[in-house]
Amino acid sequence: MPSTRWTPFVTVAAVVEHEGRYLLVEEQTPDGLRLNNPAGHLECGESPLEAVVRETLEETTRAFTPEALLGLYLSRFVRPGDDRTYLRIAYAGRVGEPLPGRTLDTGIVRTLWLTAEEIRAQATRLRSPLALQCVEDHLAGRRLPLESVYIHPSLWNENGMNLR
Repeated sequence: MPSTRWTPFVTVAAVVEHEGRYLLVEEQTPDGLRLNNPAGHLECGESPLEAVVRETLEETTRAFTPEALLGLYLSRFVRPGDDRTYLRIAYAGRVGEPLPGRTLDTGIVRTLWLTAEEIRAQATRLRSPLALQCVEDHLAGRRLPLESVYIHPSLWNENGMNLR
């Protein structure tokens, strides 16, 4: 029996549509330039909502306002020496204009506004198959209340569940 416990990597993603176009980032990855929704990893002591707002700001220089939970997504990424499962928590929302003085996060080359058709046509350039699935679910009208993700107060307590 393995001595280590399997743990998925938890990520968040923002799905932003404006006038029929979706906000994507083009980023440098070990596999070259790839497209993705603004997304990133959930950090310790951070709620998914806090994470998606932070990640979107870092990757696009725009403030993100979540309006709905889009869904929970699982995918597996395998290459020699690396076998990871990702749990993506995706939110639909809106962004403002780029904030003055902010720069794109390391590795982000630029932001793009693409139609769903343009994203589908570049499916081989997507960092994750979940990027397109999130867009498709948004187009299909999937929306869940933000309250669908419950956050217990222990998340912000340095002692975890030891609330007294």
